[in-house]
Amino acid sequence: MARNIVHMALPMTVAQLINILYNVVDRMYLGRLPGHLALTGLGLCLPIISILMAFANLCGMGGAPLCSIHRGRGENEEAERIMGNSFALLLLFGAGLTVLCLAFRRPILYLFGASDVTFPYANDYLTIYVLGTVFVMIGLGMNPFINSQGFSGMGMLTVALGAVVNIVLDPIFIFLLGMGVRGAALATVISQACSAVWVLCFLTGRRVILRLRPAALRLRWARVRRILALGVPSLLTQILTALVQITLNNLLRVHGAASVYGSDIALSVYGMMMKVYQIAHSMFVGVSSAVQPINGYNFGAKHFLRVRQTFRTAAAIALVISGVWFLVFQLFPRQIGMLFVSDSPLYLDCAQHCFRLYMAAFFLYGLHLATASFFPGIG
Repeated sequence: MARNIVHMALPMTVAQLINILYNVVDRMYLGRLPGHLALTGLGLCLPIISILMAFANLCGMGGAPLCSIHRGRGENEEAERIMGNSFALLLLFGAGLTVLCLAFRRPILYLFGASDVTFPYANDYLTIYVLGTVFVMIGLGMNPFINSQGFSGMGMLTVALGAVVNIVLDPIFIFLLGMGVRGAALATVISQACSAVWVLCFLTGRRVILRLRPAALRLRWARVRRILALGVPSLLTQILTALVQITLNNLLRVHGAASVYGSDIALSVYGMMMKVYQIAHSMFVGVSSAVQPINGYNFGAKHFLRVRQTFRTAAAIALVISGVWFLVFQLFPRQIGMLFVSDSPLYLDCAQHCFRLYMAAFFLYGLHLATASFFPGIG
């Protein structure tokens, strides 16, 4: 069982790590621009990006375990219909969220902590990023259906393609063409479009067990209800995380101005810290993503002993990972901050204190993730 989990988890974890590079690379490049306003503006968009990703996971994390369960039962036709309904929901959510964010981006950004100084940077990034929402939905939401069929290596390549495109285009758009924040957003959108096209080509090709067919896109309430019911916990978790980010952005904007670090530096450090946190978090997502199809298939096939073995093994792996990351955050906080900004002692001092306090109990995080990922895997 441990071998099966590791075999599935390694490419999924690599895929998650690469996925985080979309915005981490943006931050590393933007941190080299004069001042920290571009970096702060990008950080203000993070809660909105998290919410968009939450809706993608609503369908992906809700539908993929159901596909695994039906595969375990030998019901491949129903599994294809669940995948098709999930894809249709992703398109609907993507279109609706695009219109909503574009129409209300100004009040949303001010509500999320923007000021008159940082709003132009956040607005430039968000306007372009939101235009690629459908690509985010397809790439992120449909990739779990590749992994659920056992093609974890192909799922990794889906994300790797987008990351490579993003890394190549970022310096061209940001520095060579002088587009700044807008260039970072445009590079991200193009990279996400490449990932979305890759996913669709694979899921409609001949190699897959479950194929994305037009006939399966017709929504049926019974299937939609099951998909949403299973995906809502993931949605709520990410939305609540975004609400925490929004609250802290506003607190840092108001009270940070009176601190020794200043509000802009505090906001910039917090945005950077959340990106590094996501790198660590992505490793747990890789383990949980590997557990879910294994759990679903064995649960559908009524191999309950294997389901219990999967949980125990995943919990042990996750605890080891969380312990290692805890030591990294406590021992090297300043060095992590220097990856983004190296010419500001105040920024680095703030980063050092924030990392050690915010990640003080991270060694317990692995057990929480392993437990939370167990139940969706069995429906």
